[in-house]
Amino acid sequence: MSSIRSVAVLGAGTMGAQIAAHLANTGVPSLLLDLTPQVAREGFERARKLKPDPFFTPDAVRLVTTGGFDEDLARIGECDWIVEAIVERLDVKRALLERVERHRRPGALVSSNTSGIPIAAIAEGRGEEFRRHWLGTHFFNPPRYLRLLEIIPTPDTDPAVVARLAAFADHHLGKGVVVAKDTPNFIANHIGLYGVMRVFEALSAGPFSIEAIDQITGPALGRPKSATFRTMDIAGVDVLAHVARNLAERLPSADDRRAFALPPFVERMVERGWVGEKAGQGFYKKVKQDGRTEIHALDPATFEYRPPQKVSLAPLEAARAIEDPGERIRTLVLGRHEVGAFLRATLGATLVYAARVAPEIAHSIDDIDRAMRWGFAWDLGPFETWDAIGVEALLEACGVTDPPPLLADRLASGRTRFRGDAGAAPAEVPPAAPDLQILRSAKELARVVKTNAGASLVDLGDGVLAVEFHSKMNALGADAVAMLDAGVKEAAANYQALVVGNDAPHFSAGANLMLLLLEAQEGNWDEIDLMIRGFQQAVVGLRYADVPVVVAPAGLTLGGGCEVTLRGDRVQAAAESYIGLVEVGVGLIPAGGGTTEMLARAMAPAPKGADALPFVQRAFETIGFGKVSMSGPDAKRLGYLRDHDGITMNRERLLFDAKARALDRAREGYQRPAPPAGIPVGGATLLAALKLGVHLAHRAGHITDHDKVVGTKLAWILAGGSLPHATEVSEAYLLDLEREAFLSLCGEAKTLERIGYTLKTGKTLRN
Repeated sequence: MSSIRSVAVLGAGTMGAQIAAHLANTGVPSLLLDLTPQVAREGFERARKLKPDPFFTPDAVRLVTTGGFDEDLARIGECDWIVEAIVERLDVKRALLERVERHRRPGALVSSNTSGIPIAAIAEGRGEEFRRHWLGTHFFNPPRYLRLLEIIPTPDTDPAVVARLAAFADHHLGKGVVVAKDTPNFIANHIGLYGVMRVFEALSAGPFSIEAIDQITGPALGRPKSATFRTMDIAGVDVLAHVARNLAERLPSADDRRAFALPPFVERMVERGWVGEKAGQGFYKKVKQDGRTEIHALDPATFEYRPPQKVSLAPLEAARAIEDPGERIRTLVLGRHEVGAFLRATLGATLVYAARVAPEIAHSIDDIDRAMRWGFAWDLGPFETWDAIGVEALLEACGVTDPPPLLADRLASGRTRFRGDAGAAPAEVPPAAPDLQILRSAKELARVVKTNAGASLVDLGDGVLAVEFHSKMNALGADAVAMLDAGVKEAAANYQALVVGNDAPHFSAGANLMLLLLEAQEGNWDEIDLMIRGFQQAVVGLRYADVPVVVAPAGLTLGGGCEVTLRGDRVQAAAESYIGLVEVGVGLIPAGGGTTEMLARAMAPAPKGADALPFVQRAFETIGFGKVSMSGPDAKRLGYLRDHDGITMNRERLLFDAKARALDRAREGYQRPAPPAGIPVGGATLLAALKLGVHLAHRAGHITDHDKVVGTKLAWILAGGSLPHATEVSEAYLLDLEREAFLSLCGEAKTLERIGYTLKTGKTLRN
């Protein structure tokens, strides 16, 4: 079958407009239609203003064209895929599909983004060829950021159509695809909403407030910080109510329908329009008090918002010390305290329910775990959680004497886990594409060549070695630096290529600031100098390795992590990569070759003898303001990635693509590059211009006193130091300037204040 080159999205509401936006992110033109061209334009403009941004880059908006059903519906005949995302009414959807059938060309896919209406029912009355190409495609909001795409075929859907769309969604859109059965609300919303309903019951019963429940159901359970009630405010309480009503109406069992009945206080919120962030209030409300903004929480008993209350729950405090999420959840759920009782009534009940309905809604328990991981950002899916707690232990703790067949069969067989063997560490859900989890597979095959506390060398097979970071947040300390050095040497001796990457959510949050702070507070300047020299040598060495080095960043790629990325022969970045030189936020400058590399890139297109300021200004602002890319493509705009660097949409495929890229470079006849003969610098004239800009920004109040100190140091490096005129200097010369500036800033009290504040709060201090 042909590839999908253009898409029509019918309905410019919140979801339709964002689906069109994400298609544009991947380079696919889309036609966004609604009742009238004006309605479509207004819907698209609302999407453009959303935060977080649905677009990778501002330029992507050009790939979306808007129009109206009456004027432009015939244009869908040019599209390979048509996505219906209009109002959740069966009669309206059927009427629109009747019109769509008249204009679509044979072979074009047609799908609905509905979550509340049976997919098969919507296409009743359509022709056989239409129904063979008809299915559900349920995106999760926001579609750029939430990975799950549920694909729902009907009995009439051609299996080849499912395969075609799944492959496109996986490779091109970066989605984690789960094929679901055509049941009410499919998989993720069905199970997720059941859990929410149990939380509502627990809230009404006490003793916990909304804030306390969000403390319990957030990161402590391996869930997002938005936890339960903040998540509902973001998604929309009205949306939640709609999904719950749909389940309460459509589920076959009377008991199940009652389980999704909305509590009166939620109905009352919807009636009043208190539906979350889009309305300015939901379970939480921002209130300005004495010139500052406070987050007040709703008290369902009084239906009034009250000031924030400090929540301190001893079981949660104790559990924070447990790194493994499965062990942490087990400890909390089985604990004989109020938090444990709450979790047994909510999470425990949800896990039992998931086990009961799994055969009806999904093709496997793996699909259920993937759906909850990808759709709700759970660290562990329901059946992974069963294994972490223990089937017998949880059933006993929850008082379940008549377990559903899936659990009863497990117990009867003598197996107490869904995956893995008793006595071993619980196994994770198998990857959707096992052959692509090359790093995990290599480690399972005992192909770890060398390891320490911060990083490992792993043989990926086919002549490719990997450096994998695995410290907390993959912070780069002496262990990781040593492994980078070792990786370059080992790859040169025994491999064709080297990949630097990992399977963690984040590539690297930067250098180990705690170690730096301790050394600076002790005045160990020689130690700091050695640390910087070692890091410079390791990072710069990536560029001049005897084999091609491909760096594979994803998620946070900050500070030192960005500098590692800058020095790869090639970069294969995840689409959701947030790359930036952020050292100024802690009162420092990039000293691992980052400043030097950004200068070299800035000056590369400058004609010989040209004024350096217009070229250097961009690099100065990017570093000086600590700009972080909002996506992989955006990193190209900021200069952190080059035009020939690659982007992988699906994070799960990143290392697979990086390995392939590395082998391609080796086959192309890679030759180790020589250091540049000279890097142009502007000298005293450029330094004066940059310092003037810093002075004016400080005078206008845009930067602080210490920002001025840091900005002046940065200007000094980018101008080439104290040179009297424009010239060319060596890379080694600029690296020395970096190191000198970094050391001098480590001796500034305000830099140490910034580092300490960031380590304590995770935020930046503007002193």
